[in-house]
Amino acid sequence: MTHQTLPLIAPSILSADFAKLGEEVAAVEKAGADWLHLDVMDGHFVPNISFGASIVKAIRKHSKLPFDVHLMVEPVDCWLEDFANAGADHITFHIEAGAHAHRTLQKIRALGLKAGISLCPATPAEMVGELMDMLDIILVMSVNPGFGGQKFIHSQIAKIQTLHDMIKRSGRDIIIGVDGGIDPETAPLATAAGAGMLVAGNAIYSKPDYAAAIQSLKSSQ
Repeated sequence: MTHQTLPLIAPSILSADFAKLGEEVAAVEKAGADWLHLDVMDGHFVPNISFGASIVKAIRKHSKLPFDVHLMVEPVDCWLEDFANAGADHITFHIEAGAHAHRTLQKIRALGLKAGISLCPATPAEMVGELMDMLDIILVMSVNPGFGGQKFIHSQIAKIQTLHDMIKRSGRDIIIGVDGGIDPETAPLATAAGAGMLVAGNAIYSKPDYAAAIQSLKSSQ
């Protein structure tokens, strides 16, 4: 059974030209992006460092898109208020980053934001089973987090399908996002399995025409 639908496209600014980040943010909005994905890396939970809340605040005035902040950090809770104040609309964190995911979801919701959990490739879908009533977004990592430009891990398709079935049983309106190795070949695999949002970095920002790149991900369904 397939679950194909037109996905939301969330360009990851990790692949943008940081020397002109405000322009890059505005450009993908004009090109038809649905969300803006902001990968925050701490050099601890993942082996890279990207940017913090000050960058989110700086680019907020360049876009009206929903800011989808993906915290690849450990610990998580101490950063939530900073990113909320910087202009985040959604905050997604990794269930692997701490023992108290339910409390973190409560804190995100108390800040008035949509709340999400991300799952690394080795983490089973069932890890979010007790949290479904708290979730707006589940982000499946289809690469190991920490670097852009990696190849899509095809074993994650079954995880997306499992999550889709779990959400259907829950009766909740939860979006499944997929992050890593998304391009016109892998995008339809993810959406057919149940994904409703696709994060794309190189597949958009490495192309000369951002609008065509975004459209190619949507129309590949």
